[in-house]
Amino acid sequence: MQITGADVYDVRFPTSRSAAGSDAMNRDPDYSLAYVVLHTDHPLGLAGHGFTFTIGRGNELCAEGIRSYARLVIGRKVESLTRNLGAFAQSLTNESQMRWLGPEKGVVHLAAAAVINAVWDLYAKCEGKPLWKLLADMDPVELVRAADFRYVTDFLTEAEAIERLERGRFGRTQREREMVRDGYPAYTTSAGWYGYDDEQIRMLVRDGIRAGWTHFKIKVGGDPAVDRRRVALVRKEIGPTHVLMLDANQVWGVDDAVRCIRDLAEFDPWWMEEPTSPDDVLGYAAIARQVAPIPLAAGEHCHNRVMFKQLFQANAIGFCQLDACRLGGVNEVLTVMLMADKAGIPVCPHAGGVGLPEYVQHLALLDYISVSGSLRGRTLEYVDHLHEHFVHPAVVTGGRYQVPAAPGYSADLYPSALAAYQYPDGEAWSGSKDPSRDGRSGPTLE
Repeated sequence: MQITGADVYDVRFPTSRSAAGSDAMNRDPDYSLAYVVLHTDHPLGLAGHGFTFTIGRGNELCAEGIRSYARLVIGRKVESLTRNLGAFAQSLTNESQMRWLGPEKGVVHLAAAAVINAVWDLYAKCEGKPLWKLLADMDPVELVRAADFRYVTDFLTEAEAIERLERGRFGRTQREREMVRDGYPAYTTSAGWYGYDDEQIRMLVRDGIRAGWTHFKIKVGGDPAVDRRRVALVRKEIGPTHVLMLDANQVWGVDDAVRCIRDLAEFDPWWMEEPTSPDDVLGYAAIARQVAPIPLAAGEHCHNRVMFKQLFQANAIGFCQLDACRLGGVNEVLTVMLMADKAGIPVCPHAGGVGLPEYVQHLALLDYISVSGSLRGRTLEYVDHLHEHFVHPAVVTGGRYQVPAAPGYSADLYPSALAAYQYPDGEAWSGSKDPSRDGRSGPTLE
């Protein structure tokens, strides 16, 4: 089977109109996907679907990057890529001319991830398995061979990773059965977006409790008095036994972060997410020391395995929130998972965007079944927006992800969604003077 072509789409959903997805740093996001379909000559039209997540303007840059990378797989036999998926991924992330624009960060890395993930989706479909099952069925040598250990062997070698995976094989079948039976534990972010007023938050939290949610995340990072009011509101609604997480989305400097986290400590947050610049490893370490025992969570803007290595080495984070799109596809995710396991840091992937719950449900399942073998400190983010556009949407029942059964990486969008939300000519954007903002200046909190 050969890859015969690629269609690339700039898909944007106008979430800024309702403030869904808003936080202190990004007040008017339009959840977006730079989306690729890798076509093949399979008689049934088998195709690989992949995407990277953005929040509006600039999505076209990722789409153009995807077109550049797609040229490197068009005309290739699928088996030539899947025979050594580690080498394939590195052929994109280490491509001699594209690499100069990163390396392994920013638009080019996001674009590479979309193509790499599309190939994994295609591979899983060829094998007739959901991606998590494809990965869980691999033996330790296969998994490690798919990962990328460049620049991180001072922390974790391939031989050590294989040894750790071999030790963890005991009980793998039982863990898989447990997940199929019970699902994977989840938390909701949808009740606490920054642009929501108090009454809307109160209503959504109450709805969430009735639906079985026990873990709630709320956005902070604005006026300290407003933050205290909102956090106190949520804590009062959920009571002392439910879990509360806070997310500042990078708005503070180190000193401000320490002061603000200490001010909110009385509300017993389970973690403080992204308190400062995602690039400031030493800043994270300094904050972590000063606000202990409140752990820090980060990773959605951590652009490669090297930064994660440094965060682990510096004891800077207590939760690893790797992102399925910002890292270089499934391959680099594997590397970070393996390092997190050695560091003893729970992996709680970032899923606060369109399509991310569909992706990361597979990754969380892999972590539990094959890598860490533990649910201690682990929960998977869920937002309840836009799933209706996916052929095989993520399903959460009673606060737990249900295990996906359809072959692939759950990335397929309906053709109608690709048409309606394609920017700037799709029906959702027609007639708007400024479609990417819809004339909004962003929600504010008084």
